[in-house]
Amino acid sequence: MVQVARDYLVIRQRARTETVVKRSRFIATASPVKDEAEAQQFVDEIRREFWDATHNVYAFTVGDNDEIVRSSDDGEPSGTAGRPVLEVILKEGIKHCAVVVTRYFGGTLLGAGGLVRAYGAAAREALHAAGIARVVPAHEVSFVVDYPAVGKVQSYLASRGYSVLGVDYLETATIRVLVPAPELERFHADLTDMLLGRYWPMVGEETRALVDPEKGGSSLP
Repeated sequence: MVQVARDYLVIRQRARTETVVKRSRFIATASPVKDEAEAQQFVDEIRREFWDATHNVYAFTVGDNDEIVRSSDDGEPSGTAGRPVLEVILKEGIKHCAVVVTRYFGGTLLGAGGLVRAYGAAAREALHAAGIARVVPAHEVSFVVDYPAVGKVQSYLASRGYSVLGVDYLETATIRVLVPAPELERFHADLTDMLLGRYWPMVGEETRALVDPEKGGSSLP
């Protein structure tokens, strides 16, 4: 039985970087992708954009456990381009991700080792430029707050980086927050103290949230 990953890393957005190695330009474009079809559409889009390039090397992985992985050397010597890009993605532990490294040949041969280093480095730079976040199990937490305490609660949520899904203003304010599962206990304790015990949360079913690996908090994936 395959164990489903409860948390994993993703990139936040599309990003592009460029490096020059011995006059060859390496333009790396990274993008989050939901499935194989979207990954292939992304690859085709970059190929159309850089139709005149010497090579458009790509690699992608789809699935919480890398169920689908693909790579292409696009004419470079076998194993010197697409595979190094894929290995960077897998080593970084990033899921649901595609990278295309476009090369404009500068006239100097890099050799097999040089190609492996150049393509791998280009892919790594693009991934980090895209911003890395962790997808974790999370719950929507809904609770009622008297109006005098709303500002204090909102300041707390903002300082922790939690995603506020909505606020309903009636006789009292009902706030809905996305809370990572590992932080639920602390969240309940903080709100209980802040609201002097007047905290009766409703916790929804498990979903997913994005968290910054260093800062914490939450946002929708």
